[in-house]
Amino acid sequence: MTDMTSKNLTLPYFKLDKPDLKRVDRGKIFGKTENIAELAQFLQRRNEPQYLYWDEVKHKETPHGFTSEEAWFLIKQFRTIVSRDTPIKSEKGDYFKWIRLSYVDEFLHKIDVSSGGQVFTSMDVLSDSNKQKFISRGILEEAIASSQLEGAHTTRQAAKKMIVEKREPRNKDEQMILNNYNTIFKIDEVYKNQPLSKELLFELHRMLTEKTIKREEQGRLRKNSDGIVVQDQIGSQEYITHIPPAEKFVKEEIEKLIDYANDADDNKFLHPIIKAIFLHFWFGYLHPFTDGNGRLARSLFYWYLLRKNYWTFMYLPISLTIKKAPIQYAMAYIYSEQDAYDATYFFDFHIRKIMQALNDFNEYVSRKISENKEIDKIISTNLHLTDRQKHLLHYLASGSNTHTTITSHAILSSISRQTAAKDIKELEKVGLVLGEREGKYIKYRATKKLLEALSGN
Repeated sequence: MTDMTSKNLTLPYFKLDKPDLKRVDRGKIFGKTENIAELAQFLQRRNEPQYLYWDEVKHKETPHGFTSEEAWFLIKQFRTIVSRDTPIKSEKGDYFKWIRLSYVDEFLHKIDVSSGGQVFTSMDVLSDSNKQKFISRGILEEAIASSQLEGAHTTRQAAKKMIVEKREPRNKDEQMILNNYNTIFKIDEVYKNQPLSKELLFELHRMLTEKTIKREEQGRLRKNSDGIVVQDQIGSQEYITHIPPAEKFVKEEIEKLIDYANDADDNKFLHPIIKAIFLHFWFGYLHPFTDGNGRLARSLFYWYLLRKNYWTFMYLPISLTIKKAPIQYAMAYIYSEQDAYDATYFFDFHIRKIMQALNDFNEYVSRKISENKEIDKIISTNLHLTDRQKHLLHYLASGSNTHTTITSHAILSSISRQTAAKDIKELEKVGLVLGEREGKYIKYRATKKLLEALSGN
């Protein structure tokens, strides 16, 4: 289970397998470096398209005449030369380093020149109301996935139902998800306009951990006596994967993180997306609270980008793509900490997950547009349905017990309850949905007329 904070000190500590580079004959290596072009291509392949560690490099082809250990020595030398420092300091005093991989610049440029919006291939054909609906979906998916990364044992369907029906959480797992959902909304509506401070960090922490941890653990930095470690499942074994720094170090470095987040050093510009990734990593490394650190680290990522007007990230539930690769997420932290403080591993992982989230979202939007066209072909065009109503009809026809309520339609579409009621009543009037009272709710389902129309009968 990735990103779990624990007090279990009995687990083994996970250590990376490393070759003994002291045994490598350096003079012998440099005597083999006559074919510079071959070596340059080799080094490029081991950094891109994926930034590889020894556990994979040792199984790859090496330059002619080189052992795997000698090839790894060359890779490490090259990375040391081209890397640059981050402001992230390790507890031992070394600064984490990173390499600006070449593939990243094209992606960042694509986002910047379009002000973010045009990176979505099909968004220009959608109405403003549907764009808002996709933002609501993004927030919901992020809240669920980010909580599941930290151990919330609740299905996506159950969590979604709880939020859209405004039902009270039934357990700690559902409470985690609701807290995350409320926090992301508050970041977008309020906190993105505020500079980061220790007080704001404490407030975000209180929101994220409401009713899930003891009150005395909320809004305060952890102490050494708390005995907090991070545990993850690597393969079939559970390990301690990170022992957070001592409280004295955390108190000193959290102030530097806050200054960094507030762009206190204006002389050193760094692209906001890269900086947001470093904030995510830095907070995760410090692990300043007894619980909720992963959720807060990912929340800071969104806070910084929204503060820099990268509004398109509200569409992208990054944690959803991370959740599909939890071991890779854990290993990105482990590689970065245990391989000479090389944060490029985490940077590379995170950028790729952003790119994947963008591709997934574009596919999702294209699918929804196709569904709307399908509805248009089948249902009389004189009904003048909105895209929002078409989405709803397709959703209701997608499952045997699929239903909606006015409240859930309002939340998912990010519209007022009055507008949601109007949407549904219009569909009910033309016989496409039917409402039935079940307890305190009126649940609306697809009618036989709609289902037969969509099935072609």
